[in-house]
Amino acid sequence: MFKPLTKCLAQEQLEQPEQQKPKPKAIPVVKHIAEFAIVATAVSVLATVAVLVSASPYAKGQAPSHDNCNDKYSVVSPGGIAFSDFRGYEDWATASSARQDEILKVIVANPTMINAYKAGVPAKGQLFPDGSKIVKLQWKQKKSTEAQFAVDVPDFFTQVFVMEKDSKRFPKTGGWGYAVFNYDVASDKFTPDAKSLSDCGNACHTAVKAKDYIFHPYEKR
Repeated sequence: MFKPLTKCLAQEQLEQPEQQKPKPKAIPVVKHIAEFAIVATAVSVLATVAVLVSASPYAKGQAPSHDNCNDKYSVVSPGGIAFSDFRGYEDWATASSARQDEILKVIVANPTMINAYKAGVPAKGQLFPDGSKIVKLQWKQKKSTEAQFAVDVPDFFTQVFVMEKDSKRFPKTGGWGYAVFNYDVASDKFTPDAKSLSDCGNACHTAVKAKDYIFHPYEKR
């Protein structure tokens, strides 16, 4: 008798010895670990980037500044007035300007003081509110060699004279504190003037006490 030529696949598998049966493929544990490590590393990198971006001056709406090199905002006057009280003065609005011998001066004020100026202070005995700050920037001047007419222009920066209104801190000087910070071109650093006590400008500014001790009005523009 002839044997059947074919058998059902299931039957053949059942008849195979145990050692010959195909075994299911298993994914190596090492592969799982490697894949997990890659994902974890990527997440870590992204988290680090996010922290760096959030800490960046750009993320806070601030442009990186050269001031970080000389750290001028760490300087404090002998009278206890910190340069950092006037942080951002580089972008404050101009109130007025002046010229003395070979020095050019530009007077800028913070938004609190500019708003008070525009509201009419110090006319009719009105006083500037606490928080008002004003800065006089000074340059050594020179004759322009480029203009087609005679004109003086800034040569190099020399000094910052500051005033801030705080009635509680400076009750004896009309509420105003004063300081002077000198600038050295060679070292690119600011240093407090040794004579700039918190009342250093009061004797001079008493002459304009009726205008809340401020010489310069907000000039028409």
